[in-house]
Amino acid sequence: MEIAALAGLVLVVGILVLLALGVPVSVAVGTASAAAAITALGFENGLLTSAQQMFRGINNFSLLAIPFFVLAGVIMNNGGIALRLINFAKVLVGRAPGSLAQTNVAANALFGAVSGSAVASVAAVGSTMGPLQAKEGYPKDFAAATNIASAPSGMIIPPSNLMIVYSLVSSTSIAALFVAGYVPGILWAAVCMVIVHLYARKRPALRVTETMSVAARLKVAADAVPALLLIVVVIGGILAGVFTPTEASCIAVVYALVLSFAYRAITVRDLAGILLEASRTTSIVMFLVGVSAVMSWVMSFAQIPQLVTDALLSVSTNPYVLIVLIVVLLLVIGCFMDPTPAVLIFAPIFLPVVTEFGMDPIHFGIFMVLALSIGTITPPVGPVLFVGARVSGMSIESVMRRMLPFFVALVILLLVVAMTPALSLWLPGVLGLA
Repeated sequence: MEIAALAGLVLVVGILVLLALGVPVSVAVGTASAAAAITALGFENGLLTSAQQMFRGINNFSLLAIPFFVLAGVIMNNGGIALRLINFAKVLVGRAPGSLAQTNVAANALFGAVSGSAVASVAAVGSTMGPLQAKEGYPKDFAAATNIASAPSGMIIPPSNLMIVYSLVSSTSIAALFVAGYVPGILWAAVCMVIVHLYARKRPALRVTETMSVAARLKVAADAVPALLLIVVVIGGILAGVFTPTEASCIAVVYALVLSFAYRAITVRDLAGILLEASRTTSIVMFLVGVSAVMSWVMSFAQIPQLVTDALLSVSTNPYVLIVLIVVLLLVIGCFMDPTPAVLIFAPIFLPVVTEFGMDPIHFGIFMVLALSIGTITPPVGPVLFVGARVSGMSIESVMRRMLPFFVALVILLLVVAMTPALSLWLPGVLGLA
């Protein structure tokens, strides 16, 4: 067996065996990658190359955006912003059938877009909206399913840490990816709203809405404006060329901190816990990025991406067949792996395949993030699913039954986005980014 093939075999088998034994993904990827490098280059050179590749992987200025956006999200999650966005969402959709559930969807989209975290969104919004919906007679399992299904829309609406990771491995523009996520992210929320609307139409009791005076609506909107301005400042500044995405992440931290102090939701004593929470999340992501750089080197050495490309193209040369095949593979991957390591591992493998038949890397990045976002609400891993169920006090089984209509609708949306490049590329094209 050739040395390149042997190194590839050690990598693939090593990762699968370690994951089957319950080893954390980052440790499994790092250990298997180092073992494959040693197989290819010998013990001393293999370890030296692994260390060099890890340093190269994290020695990237653009990656600084991740810890700062994570910190901004943690500050916002503790800074009284969620309640103001929920109230604003109620103003927007408060007269629609199933108004409280519609408010839940809109609030998840708004808070997720501001914080960039689906897990933070499902916890913050769910803990507030769940009791309100139960009080108004909404079935608890339906309320939980609505909260869980709509939370990942914030992973697609920018700013998105997952898109920053994808831009790293695909060498695409972060600004273009951010802008490309708006239409699919809004469509995700719209699909959830349609499901809620169809559910509420059959239950007249859920159509009761709380009336608000014009003055009260204006006050709620005014309270939410400072939080919503964060999106305008961050994305607008990037598009206008005032600052880079990395600089925008620092501005997001300062803005969120000032706003949270202004709301008197946090104190100086809270900062240590906030920094610790953000550091834990950042360390996991950065370690994954480092070990994935070693894995990428081994895959390139073993020509694994080319082998996968040849294998998929041998199945069919029809682009639509290949897209459906890749979508299915991504949905399966998302069921068993968190989105960040999935992007780091599989984007370098699938990207050569899609570029082979002319797909834009920006378009592929958007539908890859969309597919893996569905995985966050799918067992057996599904972090958003488990957090949402725990917040609602419901079992996974009862929530899953109510989530089936959402799953079907979201998979259809994924296929539409994958087959329709204009949904991802139109807005970046209009702004001259693609």
